[in-house]
Amino acid sequence: MASPAVSTSRKPHVVCVPHPAQGHINPMLQVAKLLHAKGFHVTFVNTIYNHNRLLRSRGPNALDGASSFRFESIPDGLPETDGDTTQDIPALCVSTTKNCLAPFKEFLRRINARGDVPPVSCIVSDGVMSFTLDAAKELGVPDVLFWTPSACGFMAFLQFHHFIAKGLAPFKVTDESYMCKEYLDMVIDWIPSMKNLRLKDIPSFIRTTNPDDTMLNFVVQEVEQSKRATAIILNTFDDLEHDVIQSMQSLLPPVYSIGPLHLLAKQEIDEGSEIARIGLNLWREETECLDWLDTKSPNSVVYISFGCITVMSAKQLVEFAWGLAASGKEFLWVIRPDLVIGDAAVVPPEFLVETEDRRMLASWCPQEKVLSHPSIGGFLTHCGWNSTIESLCGGVPMICWPFFAEQPTNCKFCCDEWGVGMEIGGNVKREEVEAVVRELMDGEKGKKMREKAEEWRRLAEEATEHKLGSSVVNFETFVNNALLG
Repeated sequence: MASPAVSTSRKPHVVCVPHPAQGHINPMLQVAKLLHAKGFHVTFVNTIYNHNRLLRSRGPNALDGASSFRFESIPDGLPETDGDTTQDIPALCVSTTKNCLAPFKEFLRRINARGDVPPVSCIVSDGVMSFTLDAAKELGVPDVLFWTPSACGFMAFLQFHHFIAKGLAPFKVTDESYMCKEYLDMVIDWIPSMKNLRLKDIPSFIRTTNPDDTMLNFVVQEVEQSKRATAIILNTFDDLEHDVIQSMQSLLPPVYSIGPLHLLAKQEIDEGSEIARIGLNLWREETECLDWLDTKSPNSVVYISFGCITVMSAKQLVEFAWGLAASGKEFLWVIRPDLVIGDAAVVPPEFLVETEDRRMLASWCPQEKVLSHPSIGGFLTHCGWNSTIESLCGGVPMICWPFFAEQPTNCKFCCDEWGVGMEIGGNVKREEVEAVVRELMDGEKGKKMREKAEEWRRLAEEATEHKLGSSVVNFETFVNNALLG
């Protein structure tokens, strides 16, 4: 991508504001790095809570950045704690909506009063941090919203007001019958460009009987706010979700698919540069797992990770463990300390003995590098979008265990539209875990899924590698039209 001609005295200054959770921070950092490579001065705004977590996980100098890439922080409005866990998501969503606008506006005033940086010329904020729109309007600068889900997940969010209007959300029952299979198998056939959907494939926030449900109403509110943005960007690529992206163009400001962002960043940012080395993982990465993977045969290892928010019961953890043990396969399993609800994440000692010579356990790892490692043959995942697109880019098929938000939608598309996934039941039975792992790694269906995943890997690279790749062109257009126009 050729950088636009911008004189140093008129250097554009972008303020990037991610939602304060790991799965939102990482892709926003890729956007920020790409804009820096285009000649922008970048200010990256975390919450104070996460800013402090990053300093603990990566060292006191981790956020020094380059002279034209700086980190700042604002309060999130929640009580201060010293924890290293993801904050309660509904509480965080409510708090950022109510409490972040005033400190953000004060931050913008302060930064514009400084003489050592260019004045703020544009804002790129997370789709669920729409309070920035009011600040941008007051400042008279464009504000682009970055929705971090898949296009199909975002399209489903865009329909939430229709679910409410049709009486499908909140669910109109007072007992747990709405969670039964018959109810969740209800066909949803009216969402543009999304076929063969059932109620169970819609983002989980509609699964409530409470009309005042925090997340249901939060999504409806943030989606409506998105119509005020200068543009919308998505971390996906045209070949993967073309029809869905086209369908949302009439509902929103211009929508640009500019992903997979980590592949685009590899093309544009020198691997040895100061900017390339900036990382924002809230947990310390255990890179020893890469050395372990180097000793393994191609496509021989199952990788298991449920992201930064998914939690499970102690019983489900044990069922996953014994299913993996019974499969006989080698595996790398990321077990966060806070993975189990209300308890320590501990696997049975007998499991550790039985699998000693064919497993590695970690509390966090550099996932993008893991999924692109040749030894990885399959991925047991919660279907978060970052995990899903990184798996597609690695040519790695998936076993899908969606947890919440738009993960059921991603699971549906992985299994039925993109041909790269198999779903397992929410209750987790060791026999099912064993069976799907064996099928993924050795079965005919697993072989077909691996071929399909390899095809998506090639198309993702085409979208980001060539001067005429769709995401390269879209990124160029987005920068020139939305941020510099």
